[in-house]
Amino acid sequence: SDFKEMGEYLEGDPRFEGLGHRKKDIVLAWVRKEFANLRRAKKAGLRVPEPIAVERNVLVMEYLGTEEGRAKRLSEVHIENPETAYEVVREYMRRLVGAGLVHGDLSEYNIVFHEGQLVIIDLGQAVTIHHPNYGEFLQRDCENVANFFARQGVGTDGDQLRAYIESEADTEREE
Repeated sequence: SDFKEMGEYLEGDPRFEGLGHRKKDIVLAWVRKEFANLRRAKKAGLRVPEPIAVERNVLVMEYLGTEEGRAKRLSEVHIENPETAYEVVREYMRRLVGAGLVHGDLSEYNIVFHEGQLVIIDLGQAVTIHHPNYGEFLQRDCENVANFFARQGVGTDGDQLRAYIESEADTEREE
């Protein structure tokens, strides 16, 4: 079922047109896509794991964490200043959309706290603004993020967050 879901995120992405349904091809495309998404996000000014190399079905990227273990997810830490954290995530989302991408699965589970910074992870399923489900994915990201921060006492909701992202986003329309 994972392959079916992966295929749905790849389908409709102009960068992966004509991709069949062979598991191997889907995995290889997914890895290339995550690498490309990480590079694009980084260029847009987001803090993401540094993409190092992609070789067939292996993506090598920066390890986020210490010798004690991986970096903690936002869902696992006490957020000292939710307002500030929200502003950072909101800005990341705006920059990502400005770079022509939407994460597609953004929530407190794939934003981690590393060396005093918020880092966005799991960009494998991110799609371009040309994807037919782009608007739906953006809305879902906005609702997930806004709902999480609202529970931390920040006065926001999904529609407000989306309005901010779209009013401020200087979207690049070319591929």
